Amino acid sequence: MASHTLFSLLLLLLLLSFHLISPIHCSEEEFTEELLLKPLPDRKVAAHFHFRTVAPPSPHNGKHHHLFPKSISQLVKKHHIRELELSFTQGRWNYAKWGGSDPLSTANAKPPGVELWALFDLSSKPEIDATWRNLTHSLSGLFCASINFLEASTSHSTPLWAFIKNTGEIKYGALPREAVCTENLTPWLKLLPCRDKSGIAFLLDRPSIYKAHFHSQRLRLKIDNSNGIIVDQTLTVVLQPSDYSTWFMSQLFKKKLMGKCALAKSSKVFLEIEGDSGGKTENMFELFGYPDREIKDENGNSILYEYNVERYNEDEPLDLGIKWKKPLKLHLMQAPFHVNRFLIGSGNERGSIAISFHSTKNSTYNNNINDKCEIKAAVFQVVPWYVKVYYHTLKIYINGKIMDFKDIVEKINVVPSEDKVLPGTLEMMLRFPCGTKSATLTLDFDKGFLHIDEYPPDANQGFDIPSAVITFPDVYLDRIYQELDSRILQLYKERKSVRAYTEVLLVPLTTPDFSMPYNVITFTCTVLALYFGSMVNVLRRRIGEEERLAKNKDGAKRGLITMLISKIKGRKEESTDQSESSKPLIGPKLIFKVVLIAGLAVVWHYFVNNS
Repeated sequence: MASHTLFSLLLLLLLLSFHLISPIHCSEEEFTEELLLKPLPDRKVAAHFHFRTVAPPSPHNGKHHHLFPKSISQLVKKHHIRELELSFTQGRWNYAKWGGSDPLSTANAKPPGVELWALFDLSSKPEIDATWRNLTHSLSGLFCASINFLEASTSHSTPLWAFIKNTGEIKYGALPREAVCTENLTPWLKLLPCRDKSGIAFLLDRPSIYKAHFHSQRLRLKIDNSNGIIVDQTLTVVLQPSDYSTWFMSQLFKKKLMGKCALAKSSKVFLEIEGDSGGKTENMFELFGYPDREIKDENGNSILYEYNVERYNEDEPLDLGIKWKKPLKLHLMQAPFHVNRFLIGSGNERGSIAISFHSTKNSTYNNNINDKCEIKAAVFQVVPWYVKVYYHTLKIYINGKIMDFKDIVEKINVVPSEDKVLPGTLEMMLRFPCGTKSATLTLDFDKGFLHIDEYPPDANQGFDIPSAVITFPDVYLDRIYQELDSRILQLYKERKSVRAYTEVLLVPLTTPDFSMPYNVITFTCTVLALYFGSMVNVLRRRIGEEERLAKNKDGAKRGLITMLISKIKGRKEESTDQSESSKPLIGPKLIFKVVLIAGLAVVWHYFVNNS
């Protein structure tokens, strides 16, 4: 009886402990998924997928997780990461047609290739450098990419203030030529609790994504002592509908949305109409699918339609669509300037880099600038060491007129490149007057020479200079939505500076004749073969024996009459054979040939070593 009572008490305590622990585990980790669809003025559609996973502070982080990806937690713990962002991008965001001051373009319009930056919770520079090298190898294996090429000191830099505002030492690297394919998307999807089997990620059709005009997948980590580890996974694509006057989600992604991920706390789809169409919905377009609510911008520039995915399932899937009744009139908000970068000059010796700013004539930014009526722009540019930039040649033109350096540049930070050690880094804070219509910055450079082992396999294509980063620190997003129960809506609320990336530059350098080593090897091997062949032939050849064998063969081929004549003259032939066989095997001619060949070999060896 006592044992039965003790067993009942233990069972009760066990059930009570599970009852107390289970709510904690349920509230520990959260996962949300959202999708934002946005029509663009050039008859395309931008789709922005956003997934967020949160793991609050816990001593079990990196060991036991319910929703949070264990590999990311171990990565943060091992490499002492405070903040990290990794992006894989194919194509370039068209700031003029797709917008330049909204959260899509500011946070998710990344440069082509791979971009990685990280902020570590370390103090000493040697520790940060070693941790950066280990981090690049870990990410390379995790995402099946060539991120490990960023471990070299020539491939990354340390910006101070022009890239982001940081309180520690940040490492930044980019690989403009890195190809993006499904090998990078698959491990990215494996970090999601439901992967692409259900929920909003179910719409990620591989052919539709990689046929898009632009696609960029991003992983953002942020570690906070109060909130724990926050992982934001975003995927931004720009698609072309077959018929823009009427399009559905099933036409864009070849699938319909069958419901939310079972592990997601919330799952929502938004449709944003920006510009003149936002305020006249009943006259401009017709929606297919009744939205749960409408959210209007306080400034009246746009409107959001929200769809709760929890209401849909396999029997009643969500297939959001829109039909335009009138010609499309969308006016997206732009940054103060459109920025482009290009090369000046020709030849393989020297050239110039030019960064041009063209005003967008957007008067709404006058409220965001100070009383001096000026617009600030921070320029961050990394140049490989083999492009030797002369920073003292910096020239600034405003509206076609050259300006004084002190009137435009507020502050500047230059880290000169060092051959085969460090890339060149330029950080500038520029102040443009409000009436600036165009501005141009030029820098002269010389093209260096590389060792033959430092050339890539496709050296004749040219060498890439990563995109420059242009930030407008005093220009913020002016779109405000009151409802903040969505991560996408929270992005609109955050006061982030507008940022833009320039084009990747392709610099042709002097390349050697890569077939020359092959020619030298084949020519040398041919000469050596002839030398050794002739030497062996001279040393091993027996002239008398060969002549006797030849005569014997000739005698075997003779007829009856010839044999009779040879018998009559046999004594003379034998005497001649004996006289020939009595000659010495090593004669002056043989010695002369050996000496001649040896002399030629010595001369050739001396010529090859000196060359």
